[in-house]
Amino acid sequence: MTGRYTIFRLTLGQIAQILRPLPPVALVPFAILWFKLGEASKYFLVFWGVFFPVWLNTHLGILAVDKHYLWAAQSMGAKGKTILFEILLPAASPAIVAGLRVAIGIAFYCLIAAEIAGAFSGVAYRIAISHLTFRVDRMVANLIVLGLMSVVVDRSLTWLLFKLMPWTKADQSNGEEK
Repeated sequence: MTGRYTIFRLTLGQIAQILRPLPPVALVPFAILWFKLGEASKYFLVFWGVFFPVWLNTHLGILAVDKHYLWAAQSMGAKGKTILFEILLPAASPAIVAGLRVAIGIAFYCLIAAEIAGAFSGVAYRIAISHLTFRVDRMVANLIVLGLMSVVVDRSLTWLLFKLMPWTKADQSNGEEK
């Protein structure tokens, strides 16, 4: 909406621009205060971390769509949902995909921060406990598990997006252009 309509860009877009620089790690104490120790605080921190890169890339991708495509579709009678799903989203999909891939990494950072700050399970919790007991071998093993999880999620998303949007030309093996 903020990439398509000026009123949303001037209202919601500005609010998002003000909130965007707030790092999720700085919100850990607030998340614990508002949502207590548990899953809700993790969900909040991950949502906060991933929302802004996805929104910003989608916003800029929609703004970058050539107006000639919109004018051509409108001259042929296209309206509302047709323009959104057949012109705007396909044209903005490379930017949206970039935002989603950045968000994956940020989601892991936020999850780690949330688990270290107040969790009783999870890979980051195990890393923190290993640190306290001077078990470097377990810390390294859990870091490797965390890295592998990140790679699997990124590759899975890349594969899925390639299947859903083949025009993005995302190579499923390494995420680069063909």
